[in-house]
Amino acid sequence: MDAFYASVELRRRPELKGKPVVVCGTGPRAVVTTASYEARRLAGIHSAMPAAVARRRLPNAEYLRPDFTAYREASAQVMAILRRNAETVEVVGLDEAYVDLTGVFSPKAAMRRIAAEIREETQLTCSIGISESRMLAKVVSELGKPAGLVVLSRAEALERFSGDSPGLIPGIGPKSVAKLEAMGIRTLAELRAVGPATLEAAFGPRQGRWLHRRGRLEDDTPVAVSHETKSQSAETTFDVDVGDRGEMEGHVVRLTEQLCRRLRKRDLAGRSVGIKVRLDDWTNVTRSRTVEAPTNDPDLVGAVAIELLRAYDPPRPVRLLGVRVAGFDAAERDAAGDDAGPQLQLGLAA
Repeated sequence: MDAFYASVELRRRPELKGKPVVVCGTGPRAVVTTASYEARRLAGIHSAMPAAVARRRLPNAEYLRPDFTAYREASAQVMAILRRNAETVEVVGLDEAYVDLTGVFSPKAAMRRIAAEIREETQLTCSIGISESRMLAKVVSELGKPAGLVVLSRAEALERFSGDSPGLIPGIGPKSVAKLEAMGIRTLAELRAVGPATLEAAFGPRQGRWLHRRGRLEDDTPVAVSHETKSQSAETTFDVDVGDRGEMEGHVVRLTEQLCRRLRKRDLAGRSVGIKVRLDDWTNVTRSRTVEAPTNDPDLVGAVAIELLRAYDPPRPVRLLGVRVAGFDAAERDAAGDDAGPQLQLGLAA
């Protein structure tokens, strides 16, 4: 979906169309959730940018607080249209999905019709990429934004993206890009030319082989119709760093209650309880412990989380705290709606 949260806001505030709109929180550490294309073009505002930076760059933009209830409702409309038109749909977020077009006589025509239905019924637009794998569909969908539809084969993509940074590929992050650049590998063509042994020596066997395949734009990763729920978490970023241990433990209790309410609502219980701590210098630390039986009991989860926090004893003030439960039983995952499905081949991306 194109600038999804901002587009939902513009749908109910048509007087703002054509103006720069930024969806973000109001706290000192709030970040941009999304921005309209006008805000992107005028000031380079993008998702995850600190809201304070966005306000300095574009003080006259319209800044709106996120309304996730409205976004979930709009997402449900869009996904219902996809499921109405295709047998296999994988939803990977409120604003992104993959559709299997295997056996469709004219995939491009089919997706033009679906995009038109989305626009007509929701007043929202999407950008579509059609290719031979999930990874390429995701990359290709970015080429036509907004409201575009691009079809590109792997052979065509190898040529088109040969001069692009490896960071173009989903999963190759800034740290990997920097390490590749230090090795003299700055483009996908250069990555493709490097033997797997060199990459394995630098990144380890598993990641090295993965990078070698991604450099060749190869991806046969099976995709599930709906993602298996592996863990659930609740976390909070503080406006002011927290140094008091009692205050930290109070936040852990509240996060645990929030998380366990969600687990009980989905009939999920897990055997692994963990915490996440981000210090004021951005050091991230995680700790976890396995309990005897699957649980979603806030008393037990909270007790374990507080024990983990006390054992770690943060040496500096804390910027973020989180509580996580993982290790769900297969039967519980099934009850929550998680199952496997065939390869999907078309991406609609945020």
